[in-house]
Amino acid sequence: MFTSINPATGAPGESFAELTADEIETKLQRAAQAYKSWRATDYATRTALLSAIAEQFEANRQRLAEIAVREMGKTLKSALAEVDKCAVGFRHYAQEGPAMLAPREIATSGGRATARWLPIGAVLAVMPWNFPYWQVVRFLAPTIMAGNVGLLKHASSVQGVGAAIEEMVIAAGAPAGLFQNLAIKSDKVDALIADDRIAAVTLTGSEGAGMKVAEAAGRALKKVVLELGGSDPFIVMPSADLDLAAKTAVTARVQNTGQSCVCAKRMIVHADIYDAFLEKFAAGMQAVKAGDPMDAATDIGPLSSEAQRQTVLDQLEMIQKEGGKLLFGGEALPGKGAYMSTGILVDVPIDHAVAKEELFGPVAMLFKVDDIDAAIALANDVPFGLGSSIWTNDAAERERFEREIEAGMTAVNQMLSSSPEAPFGGIKRSGHGRELGPYGLHEFMNLKTVLG
Repeated sequence: MFTSINPATGAPGESFAELTADEIETKLQRAAQAYKSWRATDYATRTALLSAIAEQFEANRQRLAEIAVREMGKTLKSALAEVDKCAVGFRHYAQEGPAMLAPREIATSGGRATARWLPIGAVLAVMPWNFPYWQVVRFLAPTIMAGNVGLLKHASSVQGVGAAIEEMVIAAGAPAGLFQNLAIKSDKVDALIADDRIAAVTLTGSEGAGMKVAEAAGRALKKVVLELGGSDPFIVMPSADLDLAAKTAVTARVQNTGQSCVCAKRMIVHADIYDAFLEKFAAGMQAVKAGDPMDAATDIGPLSSEAQRQTVLDQLEMIQKEGGKLLFGGEALPGKGAYMSTGILVDVPIDHAVAKEELFGPVAMLFKVDDIDAAIALANDVPFGLGSSIWTNDAAERERFEREIEAGMTAVNQMLSSSPEAPFGGIKRSGHGRELGPYGLHEFMNLKTVLG
């Protein structure tokens, strides 16, 4: 049994029964049957369904957003924005998907060849709680467009979101079995990956979860895409617009209460502007208002759970034991709910493991560097390589950052974010493979070469 807990109040919410072995088997059979017919549909049928799902998300946006607020604590305004983004994602693949799948003519020494993208089967998605709708849509929209079918193992704490997404797909007129939410725990994932009816698996989550899924997929010789978080650098150089950089840094650090894989977590600032940046950044962080996520005046809600808050508090304690200094905040707030205050850490020892970990909460680590060489070296001195944000108006510096920062994504003079059009993913221990754009669509397809 799954029971959601409202992290703003600690009160239990809706409960969902865990699927039995027989029920899982039934869903696998439905997925296999749905794939037989869906793979043969034309692009017009697929795009019509994607548009209809977008309409369902738009028509039910308030209700869908409120489910996310209750289950993982994000603010209502951010939950509404997430639901709207999902509709945009479905519409993007409806509009651009056919062109992405158009055959490509290739000239060869032996004559004519054509590259075609064809579906492969059922894709299993293991998804997290932090962006409970958008993370799913990043896999689901291209899955439908590809002619594949989808199965979702959502995080235990957001089973209401998983059920709601399935409801939207069914209401849009999808054939039975095209997309199914599996109310199961993590211990059932290995067996699903091993099942011949599962063609591939995608996961967004922790390093540990990624390693387990990758190991299971490797044993079964199945394609896997992994997005495993990061410790993204936010680098500010003297030529940058300091006011804009400091203001954006606040949003980049505390979006979703700091619980985003692409939140800026390490602020790396040139010594010439360090003090001025710190003053502006600290003022902005201290002005962030934590409170009722349903209140429009609230900037950040609670963390997703008491356990998640304790994880962050334990990390902060360890960092301080190793010499880091908490300038302010970073504390559990009194009263009900998993709330904590924003904070800034300085003097964090760069050679210690704690400086290389992902802080999944509203606290930033601030580092001072003397030049661009030191900035790049520090940015790369972590096991992660998901995103990065660099702030400079020097063209030569920009070129070096784009070329030398070890990350799957770099934002220039703006906050890093995802969009349906651009590929999303990382390198190193942040995972491999890409979501979104044409690359995300092609990840789980058979690229077939046709000669003649």
